[in-house]
Amino acid sequence: MAVVRPFRALRYDPAAAGPLESLVAPPFDVIGAEEREQLRGLSPYNVVHLTLPDSEEEAAELLAVWSERGVLVRDPEPACWWLAQEYVGPDGVARRREGFVAALQVEPYENRVILPHERTHAGPKEGRLRLLQATRTQLEPLFFLWDGTIEIDGLGEPDLWSGGDSLWRLDAEFSAALAEELRDAQLLIADGHHRYETTLAAGESWLLAVIVPTGQEGLTIFPTHRVAQSAGTASGTPIDAPGNGLIGPVLYRAGRYELLAGDGLDPEVVERAAPSGVTYTPSREEAVATVDRGEAEAAFLLRPSRIEDVWEVARRGDVMPQKSTFFYPKLTSGLLMLPLDE
Repeated sequence: MAVVRPFRALRYDPAAAGPLESLVAPPFDVIGAEEREQLRGLSPYNVVHLTLPDSEEEAAELLAVWSERGVLVRDPEPACWWLAQEYVGPDGVARRREGFVAALQVEPYENRVILPHERTHAGPKEGRLRLLQATRTQLEPLFFLWDGTIEIDGLGEPDLWSGGDSLWRLDAEFSAALAEELRDAQLLIADGHHRYETTLAAGESWLLAVIVPTGQEGLTIFPTHRVAQSAGTASGTPIDAPGNGLIGPVLYRAGRYELLAGDGLDPEVVERAAPSGVTYTPSREEAVATVDRGEAEAAFLLRPSRIEDVWEVARRGDVMPQKSTFFYPKLTSGLLMLPLDE
């Protein structure tokens, strides 16, 4: 069973740290070198100083100093939180995605309580492990899906907000009801596979989780397209330039489009062609433009994976290729943190 509990959040005190908008950041793995410097320049207390430090030791020292100065404060009582994210997707549609924030007990994959759906690589996990061991704090939330529905009304004014994110502290009764609701649940890792496996490797029992019920219109998956230096063995049927709705995975090279055939989800079809020198982009236009500029041989344009297909893969114990799903938006780092001394 999935075990969740309230937690004593570590969070910024705006009176000492400044406006929350200057303190939060995207997850570490989507921040490039230029954006890292921009975020660091917003505030000496921006969370990126912790999530992407010059060294793990620096992050641990900053965490201690900020706590001593009151920049970061610890809630006196444990609580679960409700999170709402207002956003406009890559398709230009405004949506609202909701879920709850709690401490989640870590389970080995073989227990079939927490299900992965993507493969991971060793490199990112090594750095995250050192950071976790140095700070003894879950600095960023992980994103999980629960195949269910929760209705919550009468929240009133949020306790925390920044940009499109709003957070409400939940009372003990509602938190207990959430914990009971999930007793027989399986949870799917939507985003954060590397950090989940890092927590397992560190021997820690708890992590910071945002658990999003799938029964809501605001939960969306967008495609992640591939740009390749070599298309490998990919070959398809020539087609005209496709419109917005793809009917299958499409290969673009030398100014021409080809419809690829094959069994499985689009990322699996592309992976079997064994392209090399692959990078990823959520923008179809950028993928095509990169090829047109002569910076890559081919672009693979993909349809978004359906949530039910991702669940099916995970429940049968399989995993998808890396970057098979793009759950939008990413979770914001810096709103809540979970010290591991409880």
